[in-house]
Amino acid sequence: MLVIGIAGGTGSGKTTVVNNILQQLNAEGVNVLSQDNYYHDNHQLSLSEREALNYDHPKSIDFELLVKHVKALKRGENIEQPLYSFVTHSRTGDHVTVEPKNVLIVEGILVLTNQELLKEFDLKVFVHADSDERLIRRIRRDTQERGRDLHEVLHRYQTTLKPMHQEFIEPSKNEADLIVPNMRKNSVAIDFLSTVINNSLKKAY
Repeated sequence: MLVIGIAGGTGSGKTTVVNNILQQLNAEGVNVLSQDNYYHDNHQLSLSEREALNYDHPKSIDFELLVKHVKALKRGENIEQPLYSFVTHSRTGDHVTVEPKNVLIVEGILVLTNQELLKEFDLKVFVHADSDERLIRRIRRDTQERGRDLHEVLHRYQTTLKPMHQEFIEPSKNEADLIVPNMRKNSVAIDFLSTVINNSLKKAY
């Protein structure tokens, strides 16, 4: 199994890169695990308390479970992936059964910050975008898809997103084997990643 970690700051376009890769591949042979489903389940806290948590610090992620699931898939075992709601800031209680495939992509802002998870990656990718562009994308996503108001988005950006990016996410770029500038459609990088994955898929058959 080929395991690829794809990281980058919030709004950098990680999901777009992953989707562009899948469009060029036999997606049936590829699994994607999103870090977003592995936030700790803080259901014991009130909604206001959950809203106040720092979701951009590595401690917000249940890396123990994520690493356990990656290792299980590599062993050929099914996993029960939790589902997370950004509306309630907690896990929904539902799970999705994920069966092992020939390629596994693990994507999220912090996936290159955890030393145990880094050991499981065969290829590490960092998606880079200008900070202003990332903020614009974050505002669009959070106001249109997650029901947040502009004041809340900007407050969170100033108090947690930006400092956490500088402290944890940007330095994790040093772990990457490949850095993908994503201010425009980067067809060369996408083609390269697609070729690497395709070659892996061909070897599996």
